[in-house]
Amino acid sequence: MNLPTSKYFKPINIRTFISSNSRILFWIPTLLFLLSFFFFPLFKILALTFDLETLIDLNNLRIIWNSLLFTFYQAFLSTLLTFALGLPAAILFSKFDFRGKSLLRALTAIPFMLPTVVVAAAFNSIFSSRGLFSFLFPSFVIHPSPFILILIAHTFYNTTIVIRIVGNTLSRLDPKLEASARSLGADTFHVWKDVIFPILRPSLLAAALLVFMFDFTSFGVILLLGGSQFATLEVEIYIRALQLPNLNLAALLAAIQLVFTLIFSILYSRTINQVQTQTAPRFSTVRPPKTIKEKLFVATFYLLLSAFFLLPLLSLPIRSITRLEADRGQREQIQYGFTTDYYEELFINRRGSLFYVPPVQAAANSLGFAGINVILSLALGYPAAYALAKPTRLEKILDPFLMLPLGASAVMMGLGFILSFGRLIASPFFIPIAHTLIALPFVIRTLQPALASIPERLRQAASTLGASPLRVWQTVDFPILSRATLSAATFAFTVSLGEFGATLLITRPEYPTIPIAISRFLSQPGGLNYGQAMAMATVLMLLTTLSILLIEKLRFNNAGEL
Repeated sequence: MNLPTSKYFKPINIRTFISSNSRILFWIPTLLFLLSFFFFPLFKILALTFDLETLIDLNNLRIIWNSLLFTFYQAFLSTLLTFALGLPAAILFSKFDFRGKSLLRALTAIPFMLPTVVVAAAFNSIFSSRGLFSFLFPSFVIHPSPFILILIAHTFYNTTIVIRIVGNTLSRLDPKLEASARSLGADTFHVWKDVIFPILRPSLLAAALLVFMFDFTSFGVILLLGGSQFATLEVEIYIRALQLPNLNLAALLAAIQLVFTLIFSILYSRTINQVQTQTAPRFSTVRPPKTIKEKLFVATFYLLLSAFFLLPLLSLPIRSITRLEADRGQREQIQYGFTTDYYEELFINRRGSLFYVPPVQAAANSLGFAGINVILSLALGYPAAYALAKPTRLEKILDPFLMLPLGASAVMMGLGFILSFGRLIASPFFIPIAHTLIALPFVIRTLQPALASIPERLRQAASTLGASPLRVWQTVDFPILSRATLSAATFAFTVSLGEFGATLLITRPEYPTIPIAISRFLSQPGGLNYGQAMAMATVLMLLTTLSILLIEKLRFNNAGEL
């Protein structure tokens, strides 16, 4: 159909217009979703930030300064501790070959993908006053303080980043450089100082920035292991949004955190690009340890890494079947030992209250929200990934906007929902929407390379041989897209199961998820509550681990790389 013509208007062919602008149609659902649930809440936060009374209030400024100072302090110490373990571990994996190396490397990577509540529960199960360490060694005078536990948990989480980034650069170093330096008389110290360190510096800086950024935005670990007295920016936003309502101050804190997160992200992007241009693939120089010093180094860190990463992961399921205290404060003799009561209690509403939600209902809620998240993420991710598979100028402009939710913390998203939708967030459907915002960038990045890899000539060849469009899709597209789709769906499912920060702000008491239920049980007295928290965390850890293994098996080349 053609529009009427005149000397003032050029004729427009509707079909031609739609065809030439059809790519924008792929973006409409995703852009509408981001505008409604990310940019609009972000605008509401920024609008509150510029409230003059909030900006000049001395008490607010004191709170901001203290939380900002403590956030930098704990992030700096956590990063330092992570490097103290991660740097020798990177040398171990990049330079030496030994039995069990692949298994140990996989073990160091698992914590990074576990939900924060599982990590917090794991360290709680071993080091808290109710943990196995306190029970087995009651006379041991030294017990880690909550702050030390936070630092150790951050190290447990992020060591794999140092191993991956610094270790990859070390494994690619040209051995001729070191050999040439030694032939000129340089000892080990000067080889590292004058040859290896200058090449390694961008990798060290990139790893430090990424670890610092994750520690800077940490929420679940700090809240569950330390409580509200350890007020980082994230914890302070949560307190000011829900416990001591001051939404203007919460918005100002969120804006400050967003600024620092963006600065760290920009610095990291520039640094990691230097890492990629500094090195080139080389043949492997990995070898078994030869000298006594090398064998001692390998054996020491093999045992240290095994103990550090294995103990919390084993302690959690063991504590979930071990009774070490009275269930409800009984004074009669306690039946210490192994029990399955904590798992059985997950299915019982013992209080008989209409307002009490049994843990199994929380599990059902989590599975339901995760299912909706998968459907939403795929429905929004597929059109955007299809457009990005063959990027034009439009895609190059819009692509960075898809990644923006990664720069905002989950707590900040929850705050944005409270400010934007008010009483409407009583609806449980805002929980999977928040989860979709977090999962969507990863889903798109998983689908995009699979869609881009489908050769057009195969489709054309199948059509030439007489195959219908449906048959072409079944024989060419489906085998590739099915694996990528399952991988993306599993990733979205896993993210939703473990999400804690945004859910804590917007969830209603009648719709708890597994992480929320674990948090509630950990904060309540009595061995039964604690045991149920351990049991639920164990179930969540097993579900997450199975999902991680499935994702790794199905992962397409370069999929999920942001």
